[in-house]
Amino acid sequence: MKLYSFKIVLVVFLIATSVKAQALKLDKVTVTELQAKKHSVDTSAAAAILYKKGRTFFTYNEKSGFVMNHEFTYRIKIYKKEGLNWANFEVPYYVGYENLNEENLRFHDAVTYNLEGGVIVKTKLGNEGIFKTKLNDNWKMAKLSMPNVKAGSIVEFSYLLKSENLGQFPVCDFQYTIPVNYAEYKTEIPEYYIYKTILKGYIDVKTESKMEQGSVNFDNQYGQTNTMTYKQISSSYIAKDIPALKEEEYVDNVKNYQCSLHNELERTRFPGQPVKDYAITWEGVAKTIFENKDFGKELEQKDFLINDVKLILNSEDSKEERLRKIFKFVQEKMNWNKDYGYYTDKGVVKAYQERTGNVAEINFILISMLRLAGINTDPVLLSTINNGVPVYPGRTVFNYVVAMADIDGQQVLLDATHKFTTQNVLPLNTLNWTGRLIQQDGTSKEVNLLPTMPSVLNCSVVVKVDDSGKITGNLRSRKTNYEAYSYRDKYAQANADNYIEKMENLYNGIEISNYEVKNKNADLLQPVDESFSFQSVNHTEIIGKEFFINPLLFFTTNRNPFFQENRKMPVYFGYPTQKKYTINIEIPEGFEVESIPKGINLSAGDGALVFKCILEKNQNRIQIAVQSELKKSIVSAEDYSMLKDFYQKIVDKQKEKIVLKKI
Repeated sequence: MKLYSFKIVLVVFLIATSVKAQALKLDKVTVTELQAKKHSVDTSAAAAILYKKGRTFFTYNEKSGFVMNHEFTYRIKIYKKEGLNWANFEVPYYVGYENLNEENLRFHDAVTYNLEGGVIVKTKLGNEGIFKTKLNDNWKMAKLSMPNVKAGSIVEFSYLLKSENLGQFPVCDFQYTIPVNYAEYKTEIPEYYIYKTILKGYIDVKTESKMEQGSVNFDNQYGQTNTMTYKQISSSYIAKDIPALKEEEYVDNVKNYQCSLHNELERTRFPGQPVKDYAITWEGVAKTIFENKDFGKELEQKDFLINDVKLILNSEDSKEERLRKIFKFVQEKMNWNKDYGYYTDKGVVKAYQERTGNVAEINFILISMLRLAGINTDPVLLSTINNGVPVYPGRTVFNYVVAMADIDGQQVLLDATHKFTTQNVLPLNTLNWTGRLIQQDGTSKEVNLLPTMPSVLNCSVVVKVDDSGKITGNLRSRKTNYEAYSYRDKYAQANADNYIEKMENLYNGIEISNYEVKNKNADLLQPVDESFSFQSVNHTEIIGKEFFINPLLFFTTNRNPFFQENRKMPVYFGYPTQKKYTINIEIPEGFEVESIPKGINLSAGDGALVFKCILEKNQNRIQIAVQSELKKSIVSAEDYSMLKDFYQKIVDKQKEKIVLKKI
């Protein structure tokens, strides 16, 4: 079994990798297109992009030098009312530059087409349908709301984004949550700029790059028009019949696998000047981040914590005990304000005084206190699952920071922002492949965020079946690591009656009584222990003089979650698990066991997947022992058929029944 790794294609300029790109003729909207009631391939689609055409080219002025222009045109067909939201389009653009002018975005040529009485009617968008809003100090959002849109409409619009930031292009997406009939993107880059181009996803994109003659006209300081000529690298990217990007079960973030093109400036080579490298390294990222006053200087703020550290610890504490005490103190004292990021906002001193702060402020306080306690601790930058997996090194790819402590060579990941995390148990939304440990001297290293130690669920059930088919019994369960964290995160603050009702529904209508739970929100390093009594009339089937019972009772898996024929995305489980169920069933007097299923011992993926089930009859009791293990957090798409087959065998086995016969 292989751990999934990104499928990334590096597009090398000047080498044509396919047949010559075709030119897209933007024909007029036709009656046939407007009459279409559904997409020709994906008949369930609520809308489709009939074409997307993009172009990035450079202009020049004496004041700013080269400026990038990104122009895109869309034609979108609305098939159903559920697709009306595709007539509202949003484009973010950056305004937070210190040394550059704000980016500028302008919509134009926006038209809605409808068929009325067999005639095509065009409705042009006025200024009232275009809005610009401020998202934060760095970003604005341009919004477009097309007029007179209904099921059957076709909308068409263009926008131009001008930017003096030549460091990277905006991401060009080829795939969306609706099908795309045709997508084309062209770039015309002066020979002075060399970009690293990364094509991400699974779609076949035809590419071509070649050297051509290029030129720009510009006005000099006297108002005279000058022409600059140069060689330019012209590239085209074309994709056709692109399927919709659809959510699948067990996927971390579907956008990680969206077909898209990324361009990052690698170097410049101007005539008469030395070649200058711009390719960003992780070491460069670390150095730049530490130099920011809201990061490096805030990590140096320690004096205000000294007295509290002395109060928390005593001289005999081991490093492990010091870490435990400090982590618990910070976790209980500080309250997260739900703000992400790796830079502080109001600063660690004020956050500590007010007992509330963002992710950086809380975990910087933790790092500083651990350092004062003699424990080597550094920040680890990461991108949460919703933020996506970083494509290449950069400061903007991260949105979170945690701590990593080193105790005699053992690394411990810590996050004090959440109330139920523990050592090496981070919030689930941070388990996003890898993070980056960074140090002040600019060194950095990759940190695996995916857990390797299994999270355990142990269940013991004792059941008695009476002669009417009713079952009564007791259940005890123990959860550790992420199984315990998941329970606490969801239910530690929940109303007990509501939780019991949820469990009753989950377990197919059992009635629960005498419910107890230990370590729900007390000692988080201890497992969560639950116990309760139950009864049910829903877990036996009576046909004539025979009783049919599912050996796993309400733990039975009735459906294979992996039902697709093929899969291109990896299967994301989050963390390794080990689940054990021990079930003792006492049969009623006057009955005998006619048959029980045979045991099974499954293993797949070189032992990464394990399922064992042993059934034994002992006088008037049936003993069932089940063990299920998943030793990987992520299973590659290449192993999907193996995974699907493995789970199908489990489902098929669990369909087999214990048969009791009346004597």
